[in-house]
Amino acid sequence: MEGQHAPPTIKTKDIEQEKKITPWKRLPRYILHDQKGIWTSPFHTSKSDAKWWAIFGGTTGLLIATDKWTSKQLPNTRDQIAVAKWTSRFGAGYSLLPVSGTFYFIGLGANNERFRETGILGVEALANAEILVDVVKLATRRERALEGNGNGSFWGEKISFWNAGFPSGHAVNSWALASVVPHEYPRPLIVPIVSYGLATAVCASRFAVRKHFASDILLGGSMGWFIGDYVFAKRHNRDLDKRESAIDRVRAHVHLGGPARAAQLAHPDAERSAALAALPGF
Repeated sequence: MEGQHAPPTIKTKDIEQEKKITPWKRLPRYILHDQKGIWTSPFHTSKSDAKWWAIFGGTTGLLIATDKWTSKQLPNTRDQIAVAKWTSRFGAGYSLLPVSGTFYFIGLGANNERFRETGILGVEALANAEILVDVVKLATRRERALEGNGNGSFWGEKISFWNAGFPSGHAVNSWALASVVPHEYPRPLIVPIVSYGLATAVCASRFAVRKHFASDILLGGSMGWFIGDYVFAKRHNRDLDKRESAIDRVRAHVHLGGPARAAQLAHPDAERSAALAALPGF
């Protein structure tokens, strides 16, 4: 999603003046600003982005109509449930928040500002994701795949938003963080592959454990990616893009396969003239 850039979460002066706590102090205020932008985004979406709303909205509606059928297509064995239950834990907040914190503190200790920013933007994206998913769950109160008659009815009288299934909170959270990391590190390609691959595995496990319908997961993953994209677009410190990376500094001092500067191939006549000039009397 494209949007007008807002003040970065970690400002350049925070880096230059070594203000380690200040970014965290302003984070709650920035999250409130993010929420305003996220909830009002459908009203100022560009024409190029509107097609994605239509695609994901239409696909979600189609999946809702077929959720009862698709939820029964897996074998749903005891082993399947056990494995899926274990792997789905990687998409829980108690797993993802420490991952973001690890990014931040490693970056802080290694003086790597991009790594540090990845961590704090990850926390910001997860906070925004949790707020958004809780509100939608409260508004829809959808039954999960193994509840009620298995139809995934909305606005169930016995369903509280704490246990509502629409959308999948694990999908929202895992894709929110998975979106931030590749935005920070689009290269090497293995970073986006691993990030999105793990988020996809979490979504698949939530479907396999029958905690969510396919539509819950698709909507959750879409919302999560959107939130991560939004937070990065708004809060990324663009001055970091101008700074020389650690890898670039290493490359500047390491020369493999020859001297630092390519040798100049001299013309034979020039070499002969230089040799004559070195003789006495010339």
